[in-house]
Amino acid sequence: MSLVQWRAMQTSTTVTGDSPPSMPADAGKKKSLAREYLEALLIAAIFLGFSNTFLIKTFYIPSSSMENTLLIGDRLFVNRFIYGPSLSALDKVLLPQRDIRRGDVVIFRSPKTPETDLVKRCIGIPGDRVRVIDKKLFINDVPVDDSSFAIHQDPRIYSNRRLVDPQFRARDNFGPFLVPEGHYFFLGDNRDRSYDSRYWGTVPKHLIKGRALLIYWSYGGETPDGKWHGIRRKLAQLGKTVLGFPTKTRWGRSFRLIR
Repeated sequence: MSLVQWRAMQTSTTVTGDSPPSMPADAGKKKSLAREYLEALLIAAIFLGFSNTFLIKTFYIPSSSMENTLLIGDRLFVNRFIYGPSLSALDKVLLPQRDIRRGDVVIFRSPKTPETDLVKRCIGIPGDRVRVIDKKLFINDVPVDDSSFAIHQDPRIYSNRRLVDPQFRARDNFGPFLVPEGHYFFLGDNRDRSYDSRYWGTVPKHLIKGRALLIYWSYGGETPDGKWHGIRRKLAQLGKTVLGFPTKTRWGRSFRLIR
């Protein structure tokens, strides 16, 4: 074998041998950093999805039916597990779960249109006898002092006579009505401007999503109506919200507990 042939074999062995070419240290660090970011984002997405489904959900107020407790543009955190079923005695000890109580502000699916979420105050629980006489609320024939949260913006009182429109009669004179088992009776705090159980009946427990917990942000500007009006309208609305954030945010309502 000549010297030239021997050198060629040595060169070939060096290039095609089992040992791979070394990777630059910076490339390995970049790959590792990118993987860590990706894993962190995936974990955050899973946690947010879990918490939004089972623990805390956000909700915004699009109407005036709960004024002055909740205003149009209030953004809420909703406690989703408080009314959940307890699977064991240990669950009852570890998790702060309880039944729905009179006075709770509750998020639920509308019995008329289940794809729509509503927020109202629970007035009657199973077995309660609910009645409204000249705008005065009675539970089990006992007058209720709801002046701390209920308001009446219309000074007129519609009588319970048959000649009066049933919608107006139900607003100011309703019942008596017995709340059936497994159902709940809800009213809006803005009694004269609320479409509630006086008109569409009670809410079964399986439609209830959670209890309104606190207001995390209150915005006095334009509020989305939940409908899709195109990307241009969405971007324009987003721009208005960003520009109006400092001046139209109701700072005094931020992180206010809902009672």
